[in-house]
Amino acid sequence: MFNLKRILAALIVGTLSVSHASANDEKTPQTGGQYEQSGRYQVHYIALPTTLLTPKVASTYGIKRSSYNGFINISILDTLQDGTPAVSGKVSGKAVNLTGKLVELKFKEIKEGDAIYYIASIPFRHKEQFTIQVRAVNSEGLNSLVKFTQQFYVD
Repeated sequence: MFNLKRILAALIVGTLSVSHASANDEKTPQTGGQYEQSGRYQVHYIALPTTLLTPKVASTYGIKRSSYNGFINISILDTLQDGTPAVSGKVSGKAVNLTGKLVELKFKEIKEGDAIYYIASIPFRHKEQFTIQVRAVNSEGLNSLVKFTQQFYVD
């Protein structure tokens, strides 16, 4: 199996400019890490250009690899369980650029061993910046809104 977890971990190098806001404080984005703590859960997020994926990995997971296409990866971890395992949920979202163009994000679940990811594609133009809002919920009480900004660049 193509280890998406290993590839994503290698891609996360702290160079992304992100901010986030909790569901209780949507209007004041804060600079922070790439996860939002919501009770016992961490909702991890990252947005990257698809060109950082190998063609084989992109094909395996049905991700269109293009200089003008990015992807958003969400994972939900349960911090109260040993090993902080990934848990299932429902993920939805939207992205709005600086001119107000709305992109509805359609997340699909990917399971790879113990890892669970929610992946959505997002088309972009060179230097296009989006405010991205993602809602993650599950039957165990998670109801988290993550908000961050991401600027994409064409290779």
